Parts: sequence; structure tokens; C-alpha cells
Amino acid sequence: MTANAEQEWTAGNPTRLPADCRILFIGGGNMAGAMISGLVDAGVAPERIGVVEPLAAARQALGARFGTPVFADAAGIGEALRFDAIVLAVKPQQAAAALAASQGLLRRNPGAVLISIAAGLGIELLVSMSGGHRRVVRAMPNTPSLIGQGIAGFYVPDDAAPPDREIARAILASTGKVVPVEHEELIDTVTAVSGSGPAYAFYLMEAMTEAGIAGGLDAASARELAIHTVKGAALLALASEEPPEVLRARVTSPGGTTAAAVAVLEERQVKGIFGLAIRAAATRSRQLSDEAQAAGPKP
Repeated sequence: MTANAEQEWTAGNPTRLPADCRILFIGGGNMAGAMISGLVDAGVAPERIGVVEPLAAARQALGARFGTPVFADAAGIGEALRFDAIVLAVKPQQAAAALAASQGLLRRNPGAVLISIAAGLGIELLVSMSGGHRRVVRAMPNTPSLIGQGIAGFYVPDDAAPPDREIARAILASTGKVVPVEHEELIDTVTAVSGSGPAYAFYLMEAMTEAGIAGGLDAASARELAIHTVKGAALLALASEEPPEVLRARVTSPGGTTAAAVAVLEERQVKGIFGLAIRAAATRSRQLSDEAQAAGPKP
């Protein structure tokens, strides 16, 4: 990024990337595809986005879909090519090998911010895996990013270079809303709440659909009623300044049908069970760090 572009960037719109920004994705899976799609829709030229993807079929699909340069490995990237951001978009267990293979690339791009969306991998571990690259941001997007409706939490160390936070925010904002967190360990909680969160919403839709069918509705009607009810409730919550507990109380008339249903949920301590589930997901996120180290290349 040029000095003029950096000055324009830091003073400008935090959801727009500088025109000369170059971005590389290590990994070309669904989340990378969603982010690339969002970046292209936001006006980033496809030729300024690169992808390292070892699977030939995935490389062919990405190149055909977006027109972005694709590479089988980091060694295939020309030494003169420079990047402002490198997004690590692989599974945690693949991160050590992917970063080990990219160390030469990272040494040639000391000013690039490495944005990791691999669950559970701490910044110091990422620094070690990358051969000492210290411009690292941790983030966790979620699957609604595939339709531009995602949300991502991200953490930037206090000593990060000023543009790193804004570049990371802009890249993540290409697929939805972005929420910064103040402490790195909170990324594990973000992973548990919103990274895994779509599964909880789908689980609720599944339960509502099955209950509707059990009550006599046909499957298509039960599914439509369940999904649109969850969608409408989410949109209503987004449009309101009231917290969810207040919105719930407004729907729950004393002695009514909703009160009868909520009484069962309270009796069965469903809220507490959700808390246990989310804590389990956060614990699993932390465990992935140890597994990633164990799966990495051995000295």
C-alpha cells in the first residue's frame, strides 16, 4: 500500500479498502469464497485477490467464479508480488503446515497483516507457526457470511500497526457485521456464541419443524412456519432497542399459550443448558490449539 493510500485509508471510511490493497487467502474453502465474493462485490478488483489452494478442482472453481489468481502453493507466487493482508482460511489442524509452507512468502511481506480465521489458534502460536511474523489479527466469522449476512468478532493486539485493525475490519465487513473484542481469550467465546451459533438457530428450527409435524402440519408448512418465525424474530430484535428478554416478555401474555410454552422451557432449564453448550464450544476452541500444534510439521 502506498503512503498516500495509507493516509487516505486511516482517515477515511473504515469499511472501504484502499484501491491498491492486495489480499491473499491461504485456503480456498467456503468461508474464503464468501469473503472473496464480498470483497469483489465491494469493488475490490479480482486480480488484486490471490488464493493458495492445493486442490486442483477448488482452484479451477475459484478461478472460474471470480477470475482471481490461484496458486497450488505459496512457492508458486512470484517473488515480486506483495500483499497488504494474508487471510489464513484453513482448518486449525492444517494451519501449521500451511504457515510453514508460507514462511518465505511472509518474510517477503513483512508489512502484511496476517488475519487468522482458524478457530482456537492463539496469536503467539500463529507467530511461531509463521516463522516470527508478528502482524497478526484473530477473527471468527460465521456461515451466514455465505449470503452476506454474517457477523465476525476480531481481536487486534494493542501494539498492532495502525492500519492493521482497519484493514482487518474492512475485509471482515465484506460479508456482514464486525464486532471487535478487547481481550484475545474472548475470541473463544465469540467462536462459541456466533461462530457455532448458526447451528443453534438451525437446531431450534429443526425442533419447531418436528413439533409442527407431530401436531399435524405437513412437513413443508411446518418448515416454512418455523424458519420464517425465527427470521422474523431476529429482524424484530435487530429493529428494536429493547433486549431480547423484554421482547420475549411482550409476547408472553399471563396465562396464555406462550406463557405455557415458556414455563416448560424454564422448568427444564433450557437457558442453562444453552449456557453449558456454549461453554463446551469455547472449551473445544481452546483445545484446538493443542491439536494444531500436535498435527503440525515436526522439527
